[in-house]
Amino acid sequence: MHAKQTGYHLSADDQKRLDDLFETILREQQRFVGYPCNALFDYHSLFKFLDHPINNVGDPYVASNFHLNTHAIEREVLGIFHELTHAVPEESWGYISSGGTEGNMYGIFLGRELFPDGMVYYSEDTHYSVNKILRCLHVRNIMIKSCPDGRIDLEDLRETIRIHRDLPPIIFANVGTTMRGAIDDLEGIRAILDDLAIHRAYIHVDAALGGMILPFVDDPQPWDFRAGIDSIAISGHKMVGSPLPCGIVLAKKVHVDRIARSIEYVGTLDTTILGSRNAITPLFMWYAFRTVGIEGFRRWIRQCFETADYAVARLNEIGRNAWRHRNSVTVVFDRPSPEMAHRWQLAAEHDIVHLITMPHVTTEQIDRLVDELVRRSPVTTTPKANA
Repeated sequence: MHAKQTGYHLSADDQKRLDDLFETILREQQRFVGYPCNALFDYHSLFKFLDHPINNVGDPYVASNFHLNTHAIEREVLGIFHELTHAVPEESWGYISSGGTEGNMYGIFLGRELFPDGMVYYSEDTHYSVNKILRCLHVRNIMIKSCPDGRIDLEDLRETIRIHRDLPPIIFANVGTTMRGAIDDLEGIRAILDDLAIHRAYIHVDAALGGMILPFVDDPQPWDFRAGIDSIAISGHKMVGSPLPCGIVLAKKVHVDRIARSIEYVGTLDTTILGSRNAITPLFMWYAFRTVGIEGFRRWIRQCFETADYAVARLNEIGRNAWRHRNSVTVVFDRPSPEMAHRWQLAAEHDIVHLITMPHVTTEQIDRLVDELVRRSPVTTTPKANA
């Protein structure tokens, strides 16, 4: 075996750049409360795998000629998500993706391949990347109005589908919208399809954050394969936690079989969006489930809800009109000054911002944010009634 090449060293200036960057990241993480990425993880024991060119090319369920892979670990992770989403194992298929955008692209791609003449319906509160996906795939689409709380407007959806009932609907539903954490009414969507006697339809769910929350609560809204969906995308770098973006996409196998192609070059099936796929991120997620565990995630979710309730109460004490949806860790409140939104990395839209109480977010951080809001961005208008 060849020895690893050594003897490469950075210049003093380059090393200082890295050191300074690391210090900046450490400093900024103290105010990292506005985006749904869990910073509570430690994967040091997996770093040895970074010494090798591992690659999960191809279908995780089919052997390939590229043997430096973690497909076996990937399949274990997918098995966990089959259980969490109530997918029927022998009827479902999935893979670990680069993140939510790829997962959503995959779902829309499957829907388009099933119904080339289909029309995609998605709400105005849907993640910004979906419009880009629709342009990339050249799929006909119509944006549906959202309710004030962020859920898709079922009346607008019903009327729009009725007008275009000659086109098979491809429904893009949200289980936790980007800004407000709203969960689209899947039972209501299914009822619309039934009432209009539409039997040719496809439903994809973007559960980037909600897909790792609802499995661990006692009263989840309908959201998974039991609700009649065809595919789902869940992020791995959000509630699970990962230093690299990643995600899980699951779909009914009958839809995946339509797009599968055999590739002699790597000796496997081409069933994913990407060719080469990350082989490290399956290890991260596997490690998280083997260490934190299902009960650990359940405790985390309870803690996140408690922190969210604390944030709502503290922000309302200072007149910020804070609120959150049931089973959501997204706390919405009145938009502060641009300087404060930037300093605390608060995602903003129009007159609101949100913070998200991921497992690493503490009540002490909430207190510091509230204190700074009072000092640096005081309320200057009459408080509104809470949403």
